[in-house]
Amino acid sequence: MKKEFHRISRLPAYVFAETNKLKAEFREDGNDIIDFGMGNPDLNTEKFIVEKLIETAKKPKTHRYSVSKGIKGLRKAQAEYYRNRFYVNLDPETEVIATLGSKEGLANLAMAITDPGDVILVPNPSYPIHPYGFIIAGGSLRHIPTLSEGKFNEEEYFRTLTRSLKHISPKPIAIVVSFPSNPTAKTCSLNFYRELVKIAKENEVWVLSDLAYAEIYFENNPPPSILQVPGSKSVAVEFTSMSKTFSMPGWRIGFAVGNSLLISALEKIKSYLDYGAFTPIQVAAATALTEQGDTIEKIREIYKKRRDVLIKSMSNAGWEIPSPEASMFAWAPIPEKFRELGSLLFSKILLKEAGVSVAPGIGFGEHGENFVRLGLVENEHRIRQASRNIKKVLKDADALKEKYKVPF
Repeated sequence: MKKEFHRISRLPAYVFAETNKLKAEFREDGNDIIDFGMGNPDLNTEKFIVEKLIETAKKPKTHRYSVSKGIKGLRKAQAEYYRNRFYVNLDPETEVIATLGSKEGLANLAMAITDPGDVILVPNPSYPIHPYGFIIAGGSLRHIPTLSEGKFNEEEYFRTLTRSLKHISPKPIAIVVSFPSNPTAKTCSLNFYRELVKIAKENEVWVLSDLAYAEIYFENNPPPSILQVPGSKSVAVEFTSMSKTFSMPGWRIGFAVGNSLLISALEKIKSYLDYGAFTPIQVAAATALTEQGDTIEKIREIYKKRRDVLIKSMSNAGWEIPSPEASMFAWAPIPEKFRELGSLLFSKILLKEAGVSVAPGIGFGEHGENFVRLGLVENEHRIRQASRNIKKVLKDADALKEKYKVPF
């Protein structure tokens, strides 16, 4: 009997499994945990969206199989969203497909376009599905560092990217980008996309853009779409999600839009794998997009207030964290006294000594090692409590480093 599986063996140990296991053990012992570890929105889905779901679910015919590419009304609603938000025109029939969240869309597109040994250029640090979706599909990775001393430098990025496209063999087939970034919360300019599209065309390489945090921004500079660049649809496809924009994470609705060849490839793969989301969910999602009112603004304002409280309260505790421009995360450098321990051990110490869960930066790639990620998924009161608990940890740094000389 076969007991080793090639695709599974190519995946590294899942770093977050260690902290998740520890977190579960602490909860089983009755401990309260202030959980910044997972980007799992805690805000309620708006009432009008839920009511549309209930209304539609009462119709027996909606309980049958749906459509893997998404019902027409939902695809038209997404096209309208892009027209209103980015001034980009999309054909709902050939340039829009609904996915079971952006994560599923990225993973299945990787399966559709990757031959064994194909090289993909992925950011580092990065949301895990960006590299590992291609690993699962049989591809090979080359990492493009996106940070220098905690900052994103567009010129340095393009120097590295151009060098990689010139010297890597076999020639890469795709470039993955993600702005606003999970985990780093960094943003990019429309000029960045212009240069990226230019390079992609010159090198005949696809661009896969993850824009899941398009609406979670704080500085009055709405993140751009790569599809705003004229001619970009010849090389680019973009993924968005309703999880954060409308606080609908468990509904699993996202989209891929752009290049019709890539959309067609994704549609074919999905036609073998799923029948799409439950129809009432799709109808409710279409309603959210077309009748949103001030929903997005309200959600954005809540995250902004949480961000401001987090940055201020952690600073008061002695932990200086750069204020994120966008996304629902803060990318925090490990305090100097704990840096030598690494992000995984520091995360475990915060969990055990402060009752605070964060995501270790090493889980997003080796270039995330000196950082941890904090999700803005606890209310302001809980954020302040976390800062008080962490203040004690920082104060006792020397004693705690001695205590945890032998990692647990």
